Amino acid sequence: MGEDVTVNLSPQHPLAAGLTHDSRLVRAYRGLRSDTLPVWFMRQAGRSLPEYRELRVGTRMLDACLDPAMAAEITLQPVRRHGVDAGIFFSDIVVPLKLVGVDVEIQPGRGPVFGRAYADAAAVAELTAIDPARLDEAAGPITEAVQRTVAELATLTAPGAPTSTPLIGFAGAPFTLAAYLAEGGPSKDHLAARTLMHADPGAWRALMDWTAELTGRFLRTQVLAGASAAQLFDSWAGALSLADYEAHVAPASAAALTHVHDLTYETTDAAGDAGAHAVPVVHFGVGTGELLGAMKSVGVDVVGVDYRVPLDVAALRVGEGVPLQGNLDPALLAAPWPVLESAVREVIARGRTAPSHVFNLGHGVPPETDPNVLTRVVELVHEAGR
Repeated sequence: MGEDVTVNLSPQHPLAAGLTHDSRLVRAYRGLRSDTLPVWFMRQAGRSLPEYRELRVGTRMLDACLDPAMAAEITLQPVRRHGVDAGIFFSDIVVPLKLVGVDVEIQPGRGPVFGRAYADAAAVAELTAIDPARLDEAAGPITEAVQRTVAELATLTAPGAPTSTPLIGFAGAPFTLAAYLAEGGPSKDHLAARTLMHADPGAWRALMDWTAELTGRFLRTQVLAGASAAQLFDSWAGALSLADYEAHVAPASAAALTHVHDLTYETTDAAGDAGAHAVPVVHFGVGTGELLGAMKSVGVDVVGVDYRVPLDVAALRVGEGVPLQGNLDPALLAAPWPVLESAVREVIARGRTAPSHVFNLGHGVPPETDPNVLTRVVELVHEAGR
């Protein structure tokens, strides 16, 4: 994809059709504030909801992700229940790996487990012999799930919102995929990936180029099918030094996002917003307080901030004019309401230092969270964020 070539989204796409371009979420991602602060939660679709647990009985995680009707329903459940300003597509970062034939399953209580580790040059060569373009042929269930979700979201709005609720596409960043692959499963320190990075830079680059291509195609599939924004999630980048991130990881994240950067849509607006617009892109990482500026530099519109760094501090680190997303500590969802309310109001206040802000958690919703608490937080954010 050449830098000067753009691809217009279908006129029926929610952004191009005017259904989500002026939504609270998309406006915030474009650096604009609306009638109130938009809010959604990472992992809002999932184990904290009794309706999710009931639906998932007898179905393995990856099977649920690849069942279009089920994935759409799971994505929609928290939107209906909580009145959030966006749906986040129900998926998993290893779904694109599964679709191209990599041996991976998600084991309950452990996470993604691979048939083997890819921690040396020979193993990486075997893996990267798989053409990432195979994803395009195998992604039918993803396209259908997104289309089903978007069609239903067009009938749902957050309380007081004037437009359709947008869907956010989701994919794991190249480093996080590579960290799982090098280890063959979950790891606390990602030592295998960090070792490969330095012991065999050629193999590492090959692995990162491959994961970037694959996850970039996965994001693009979701946007073309109807997602109004894209989030690249780097679960494990916080294990890296700034120097290693910039030298060995950031180029791959930037390459992954080129698969979305060329997607544009046209609007006509009497208020002066007419013209071509790019699909907004968010980048979030866990434990990445020291990397925030570098994460912005890979080519994103919005930086997600985890709960370890106050938003006003994050605003200084990412630079002037950058919208922020975050960053309530998920642990506070189990605190007494006065404690939680105070923390929510503090996040909102600190977020005013950025040109725009999307309220979120500083990581995902814990499984044991009371869903009624999440609904109450949404109501508070909409009230306090006016």
